[in-house]
Amino acid sequence: MAMAAIGVVYGDIGTSPLYTLKEVFSGPHAVPVTPANVYGILSLVFWALMLVVSAKYVIFITRADNRGEGGIMALTSLALRVVPEGRSAWLLSSLGVFGAALFYGDGMITPAISVLSAVEGLEVATPAFQPYVLPVAMTVLVGLFMMQRHGTSKVGAIFGPVMVCWFLLLAVLGISGIRLHPEILGALNPVWALRFFTGNPLIGWLALGAVVLAITGGEALYADMGHFGRRPIKLAWFAVVFPSLYLNYLGQGALILDHPDNIRNPFYMLVPDELVYPMVGMATLATIIASQAVISGAFSLTRQAMQLGYSPRMHTIFTSEREMGQIYVPGINWMLLGAVIALVAGFRSSSALASAYGIAVTMTMMIDTVLAFVVIRGLWNWPLGKAALFLVVFLTVDLAFFSATTVKIVAGGWFPLMIGGIIFTLLTTWKRGRGLVNARIRIDTMPLNLFIRSMFTSPPPRVQGTSVFMTTWLDGVPRALLHNLVHNKVLHERVVLVKAETADVSRVPERDRVKVEELDYGFYRVRVTFGFTDDPDIPAALELCKAQGLPFNLMETSFFLGRESIVSRTSRSLPRWREKLFMFMFRNAGSAADYFHLPPNRVVELGTQVEL
Repeated sequence: MAMAAIGVVYGDIGTSPLYTLKEVFSGPHAVPVTPANVYGILSLVFWALMLVVSAKYVIFITRADNRGEGGIMALTSLALRVVPEGRSAWLLSSLGVFGAALFYGDGMITPAISVLSAVEGLEVATPAFQPYVLPVAMTVLVGLFMMQRHGTSKVGAIFGPVMVCWFLLLAVLGISGIRLHPEILGALNPVWALRFFTGNPLIGWLALGAVVLAITGGEALYADMGHFGRRPIKLAWFAVVFPSLYLNYLGQGALILDHPDNIRNPFYMLVPDELVYPMVGMATLATIIASQAVISGAFSLTRQAMQLGYSPRMHTIFTSEREMGQIYVPGINWMLLGAVIALVAGFRSSSALASAYGIAVTMTMMIDTVLAFVVIRGLWNWPLGKAALFLVVFLTVDLAFFSATTVKIVAGGWFPLMIGGIIFTLLTTWKRGRGLVNARIRIDTMPLNLFIRSMFTSPPPRVQGTSVFMTTWLDGVPRALLHNLVHNKVLHERVVLVKAETADVSRVPERDRVKVEELDYGFYRVRVTFGFTDDPDIPAALELCKAQGLPFNLMETSFFLGRESIVSRTSRSLPRWREKLFMFMFRNAGSAADYFHLPPNRVVELGTQVEL
């Protein structure tokens, strides 16, 4: 499990040596190459990895699991359990959704900067390859996104061994560089970082904007915790990933001390000349794996957003019969590909892309710290002083990195912020709009108990079979049921009202999946509960009703769905622009029948109008 975790969880942070020190010493805010500065930067990198990744994420935040599941949406669900309804809950929920929205911006930049930085090794081998860097990088990226529809189950089997080889190569290259200046090991002393800051406050602060590249991807180990568990992730980090990464940084630092001209690409300068081309191939493969983890994370996050009601239904394909987490969302895939190609074409180098990288990650890390503080204070019952110390220490580090990345906004940092803002607006607009639609439907809905009592006074004809009506309110009569009765003048002998809802846990066991309530006159109410990572398969859930006295035969069951069309009211509940946006999203939402895996030949849709 630890080896598998190395292949998936640590791909992003594992490729950061390709560009981090290069950006520190030759980026827009280049640090002058002096022995004291090299030692200071290497000390900063070490303590950033120690504080942010090792202490904050591996030791503390991975303990905040939602039934084994990690990630910012899971952390938000945990935090909301201990906060009463009101402005505080709204603020925490908004923070979590904004952090999730920022992930998409990061998901666009990571493949672009990782693959570009790997392919740029060709320039180190010979300048003649310079014109081919962009075409090769774009070809690799297009191939990466094209293969997503086939799933990662087969390719994923080699991810772990390949990344283990990658980290071992990082360590070997680092050791070869350290041999040039063994005294570079003294950079572990935090005094060097303190001297660097006190001697060059402005340069030190600006340097943090590049040093943060060493920890990008650190939050991914928490997001992917549900796939592997806390112990394998912790073991992989301390036994393989962290030592290999830092040995390579030390080797690059020693190489820079040996010859300052090596700052143009210190990673590839560590590689013997005869091995540059194989190393470019290995680095490209490692960056593909790193990008794959981010792309898969975007798919998973989209499905969680759909389950939690923040996103319209989107076509989702399950690419593995055994692994539920392996999914493919075509709309998200092609959106990411278009953005990644635009980024490569627009920025044209990993150095330019580094200006856009980091700000979204640091904002997400700050949000994680705030949400984790709520969890450790409310759920873990830490004393206020101890919890406050956690908040102050880690939030101070996060704010330092974030403030340093703000200088990148004009140079490219605006891109992930823009993407995050757009996604946040879409998610919150959908959540708000669906809430208004459901509230409007509920106001206009006839109470179910009155409807059933009316059946006894003027009963309609009954026909054989079972009719299932999907509804958002089990105490009311679905509009599709009324329309069916008005137009067809009949009711089935069994009428089942089904409400699907999502709990604030990742997975709901089958024994707790359904709850059946029998009513009069052949009516039943069924509440189906899914976790936010569960597959919302209604036919499979209804099979579980047999244990509660309600067997289903799908060949004798018809599923009735209401297809609402939204019309605007004179007195608007949403600003005009937001109302238009919601109506556009509503019209283009995926089919409920597909989302709930209803058999197409058993579905009847009945239209109705709803005023927003």
